[in-house]
Amino acid sequence: MVLFSSMEFIFRFLPVFMIVYWITPSRYKSAVLFGGSILFYASGEGLLVLVLLFTTLANYLVGAVNWDKPGRRRSRGLKAQRRQYALAMVGLDIAILVGFKLLSAFVRPSLLPIGISFYIFKMISFQMDIYWDRLEEQPGFMDTAAYFTMFPQLTQGPIMRFQEGRFYQEGRRVTLRQVESGLVYFVMGLGMKVLLADRIGLLWNDISRVGYDSISTPLAWMGAFAYSFQLYFDFWGYSLMAGGLGMMLGFRFIENFDHPYAANGIADFYRRWHKTLGAWFRDYIYIPLGGSREGALSTMGNLMIVWLLTGFWHGSSWNFILWGLVLGVLIVMEKFIFRWFIDHIPFLGTIFVWILIPLTWVIFAITDLKSLVLYFTRLFPFFGGAVTVYSLDFVDYLKDYWPLFVSSILLCVPSTFNLIVNFRKSRAAIIVLTVVFWISVYFINSSAANAFMYFKF
Repeated sequence: MVLFSSMEFIFRFLPVFMIVYWITPSRYKSAVLFGGSILFYASGEGLLVLVLLFTTLANYLVGAVNWDKPGRRRSRGLKAQRRQYALAMVGLDIAILVGFKLLSAFVRPSLLPIGISFYIFKMISFQMDIYWDRLEEQPGFMDTAAYFTMFPQLTQGPIMRFQEGRFYQEGRRVTLRQVESGLVYFVMGLGMKVLLADRIGLLWNDISRVGYDSISTPLAWMGAFAYSFQLYFDFWGYSLMAGGLGMMLGFRFIENFDHPYAANGIADFYRRWHKTLGAWFRDYIYIPLGGSREGALSTMGNLMIVWLLTGFWHGSSWNFILWGLVLGVLIVMEKFIFRWFIDHIPFLGTIFVWILIPLTWVIFAITDLKSLVLYFTRLFPFFGGAVTVYSLDFVDYLKDYWPLFVSSILLCVPSTFNLIVNFRKSRAAIIVLTVVFWISVYFINSSAANAFMYFKF
């Protein structure tokens, strides 16, 4: 796969594709986007690109058959037919996703097409939005294909809805201001990925190599926070890069993260974290199940179903199921037990986030349950466990990693990031971003490019 944070993408694919896209007449831009996205995907996935092409064609054909002008009166038979078509196609999409997830888990990991979850989720939303009459005009094939496959969102999202992409608009134009803003977001995301996520992630890798049975409690907590920051800046960095690329293609910027570590509670954290995925689960699973309309017990059940499905979507090993279950329980408890305290003592919710979220990421990170239990005995030594070999091991790591921890914490503060965005066109900001870009290029060139962490999902 051609990574956004690779020399091949930055200096070969991106400039060539953008030049071709910009000089192409507006009415053909969707065709260029579709063709370029397929080449981008096939360069890393080979024959697995056929899965993407098949699902694209199948979803377009069913959607074309099922589309009907919103507001039109329909017979009972037509309503039943449209429902059958929509459910059949959604069922096929889910079967393809689950099938490949199981193949990757029990046969060979390489059988899982990269990004299949994200483009399948787009296809499901497309079918249901047609069935629910949310599309005012019938989508054409090339616009639909470009929407499903557009390379900035293909492998990790964000999960843009068809109507959000302005595909209906004739003559999609790309302005110099969009290109400029897109480049700024791309460089910011590149810096987060290469200079923060990849660097601080080395601490978690070192701890895993050393072994959980011999680390001290302070180092175990450092590792939990290091993994939390690695995952956050890896995925936020990708989202900024994807959003910036989208702007350079003429689309609006899609905000996928809204400073989750400034959230007031766990539920608020996940309203801010990967917002498009959270909105997808809300609109296409939680609300159709009944949401919170049918009493407390039903709401609890619906929340637990959503979070168990979220855990299973991330992986078939038990740690992901446990992760989803724990988050579901925390959110239910927060909603029905601790809501008053969080509403009246706002900073309490933020404290919950900074303590509990890193702990849940440890469950997310360690797939072996015995190793997971061992790590928690290091986090909470009063539960017992192995004897620490060197109780001051965290001091050695802190000497090397403290600048990364400080930088990560500062970027978790909304005002820090907003300051950068507000002054992004100033001379000082341009100089800083230029330096960030070339330092990132140096690190990319001097070491193997690290895949984005969410590629595996």
